[in-house]
Amino acid sequence: MHPNLTSIMAGDGTKLIGMVHVGALPGTPMAKLPVAELVRQAVVEARMIEDAGFDSLIVENMHDSPYVHGDELGPEIVAAMSCVCDAVVKAVKIPVGVQILSGGNRHALAVASAVGGRFIRCENFVFAHVADEGLLAKAEAGPLLRYRRSIGAEDIQVFCDIKKKHASHAITGDLSIAEFAHGGEFFGADGFIVTGVTTGRAADLDDVKAVRGATKLPVLVGSGVIPENVSALSEYADALIVGSWIKGDGYWKNAVDPKRAVEMVKAGRG
Repeated sequence: MHPNLTSIMAGDGTKLIGMVHVGALPGTPMAKLPVAELVRQAVVEARMIEDAGFDSLIVENMHDSPYVHGDELGPEIVAAMSCVCDAVVKAVKIPVGVQILSGGNRHALAVASAVGGRFIRCENFVFAHVADEGLLAKAEAGPLLRYRRSIGAEDIQVFCDIKKKHASHAITGDLSIAEFAHGGEFFGADGFIVTGVTTGRAADLDDVKAVRGATKLPVLVGSGVIPENVSALSEYADALIVGSWIKGDGYWKNAVDPKRAVEMVKAGRG
C-alpha cells in the first residue's frame, strides 16, 4: 500500500506535520507565477520537509489572501491545487494532506481523492463563527461527510479546527473548547486541531489539555509550534503542525529553511 494511504497517526510518538504554502494561485490578487512554477516550488519545499524527517505534510493555498469562502472559490483554484498536490504526492513518500482556503473543504476532499492525499484540514466543521472573511454561519460536517461518502473517499481523514484562529467566537462564547470537541466527535470528525488566535501564535496549553481530556480522537496543534514548546505540547497532542517556524526567519511567507526544519525535527524527537 502507498504510504499516503496509511494512517498518519500510526506508530508511537507525537507526529510532526510540515506546511507547504503554495504561492498565490491563478486569479487571486497576489498571483504572479505560472502554475508550473508553483508546482516546482511546492515540490522543492515538500522534499525539504520530508528530508528533515517530518512525518507528513499539508499543502495549503495560504498566499491566496484576501480569501473568498466555500462556493465562491473558482474552478481555477481546484485545478491548480490538483496540479500542485499531484506533483507533491508523487515526489514524497510521507502522507500528504490538503487545505483550500477559505472553507474549500469539499474542494480539498476532491483534490485529495483524485491525487492520493490522505487527509484534509477543515474549517467550520461544527458551530458558526465570524472569521476575517466574514460570517461562517453553516457547519460543514453534514454536507462534507455526505460528499465524502458520495465520491467513495471514506479513507481520507478530516481533521477539524475548533475555535479556529483568525476568528471571533462570541457567537459560541457559552461553549467551552471541550464542548466543541464533543460536538465535533458526535458529528464524525476524525481529529481536532487546536490553534492560537492568529498564524504563528501558540495554542494555549490549557486548551490542548481540555481537548485531550474531552475526546479519544487525535488531537493536533495547528499554530505557534516552536522548538521550545514541542515537549510540553507533545504531552497532550498526537501531532504538531509546523508552518511559520520552519520558514526563513520564522515567517510563514518565506520559503522553507531546511536547517530550521531539521532543528524542529530534532526538538520533536528529543
